[in-house]
Amino acid sequence: MISFCRRTSGARPCAPTVLLLLTACSLWAIPGAAENWPHWRGPRFNGTSTETGLPTTWSREENVRWRLPLPGPAGSTPVVWGDRLYLTSTRDQGDSLYVLAVSRDGEIAWQREVDHGTQKVFPSLASETTLASPSPVTDGDHLWVLFGTARLTAFDRDGEELWQRDLAADYGPPRTYFGLSSSLLLDGGKLYVQMLHTDRQLVLALDPQTGKELWVHDRKTDAHDECLHSYASPTPFRSGEEELLLIHGADYLTAHRPSDGAEIWRHGGLNPVDGYNPAFRLVATPVVAGGLVVLPTAKRGPVYGLRPAGARGDITGSESHTAWHLERGTPDVPSPLVHDGLVYLNGEKGTLTVLDAGSGEELYAERVHQSNHRGSPVYADGKIFLTATDGTVSVLRPGRTFELLAKNSVDEYLASSPAISGGTIYLRSYQALYAIAESPALLRSLKAKSIDRPGAVADREPQDQREDL
Repeated sequence: MISFCRRTSGARPCAPTVLLLLTACSLWAIPGAAENWPHWRGPRFNGTSTETGLPTTWSREENVRWRLPLPGPAGSTPVVWGDRLYLTSTRDQGDSLYVLAVSRDGEIAWQREVDHGTQKVFPSLASETTLASPSPVTDGDHLWVLFGTARLTAFDRDGEELWQRDLAADYGPPRTYFGLSSSLLLDGGKLYVQMLHTDRQLVLALDPQTGKELWVHDRKTDAHDECLHSYASPTPFRSGEEELLLIHGADYLTAHRPSDGAEIWRHGGLNPVDGYNPAFRLVATPVVAGGLVVLPTAKRGPVYGLRPAGARGDITGSESHTAWHLERGTPDVPSPLVHDGLVYLNGEKGTLTVLDAGSGEELYAERVHQSNHRGSPVYADGKIFLTATDGTVSVLRPGRTFELLAKNSVDEYLASSPAISGGTIYLRSYQALYAIAESPALLRSLKAKSIDRPGAVADREPQDQREDL
């Protein structure tokens, strides 16, 4: 069922701000060639950015351009295009689900309630999970937003609703322990949705302009119990002229033809029948670097380096398509990062393992920060950023030896991945959205003189709460 409408209600005027401080903020120039961050893993779907000039150190005040309090907790990652950021959020103890558009200056341009009455949809959700876990996707002119209720909505840049689909009504409600968390993928003129759960193993391609179904694929698996639940997200694979869609979950990685969803190849053996783990749900998403696919699993299980160009059928254990195999040590939640011939595996308990991408040789494994890690690592400006749920972001120098550059904390629960654009790191905690950038000298001087600025007031609307720092 698709509903079409055009609406502009819900926007409120932004609060007045201090003129002198805004003048100072304008000195924070956004580079004309700023790279957009349209997807939860960035413009190349792999967690890498070409941005430079990013800070190595920050705190709640140092190198923080602004902090925007948010209406409720969420684990989704913001996306950025041009002068706009878009993110999803819960509100009213999770009963309402919202999408917000935020300017580069930290002002809310518009916000829309997409769903409400959702507290009872998944009553068994863990405290660290919300129905605003899937990340949105944008092409600059449009925004597509999916929530854990399986409600999918398209907006234009100005917040007008273009179409909406209730995927739970059309294809059945997603039955997982932690709610629908797979993020959307926009690629090759198609909008991809992955819903792998107890009742159905569904891969769906939609027309992004209308929401109409282009194809639906029911994915075959012999997995059972919690293994049927996948929280990974669709990933594109390209090698030469070959283009495929990778789907990770239910004990298999499968590759599909984008034109009709047909399965081209699959890799199993992730959860061996001998010693089968019924709780082996897959969360981390594979990453593609050139012709290499780094395939994580779960529960400290194996990691595979695959080279599946030209593969057909079942390639489990194929010597011609397996570059290397790490028997133990996969990250359970954060997705892998590949940069400059190295694979970075950010363990959920804070241990970073680095492998040679060609051979799989382990170069080092070091405990970076002892806290849960849920967001995926990001590379930019000669640095790697690792986010921990206690609000700490560890900054490391990439390379074959371990070098920790800094640890920075915002002292708030942090489950999403960083988004990077325009010389700025955008961090989304459960409480607020941060814009982190190198502070100009004038702004530091204004801060030192304690010039008044808008503060957070608990009962204000979110657009009145930006804290210029």
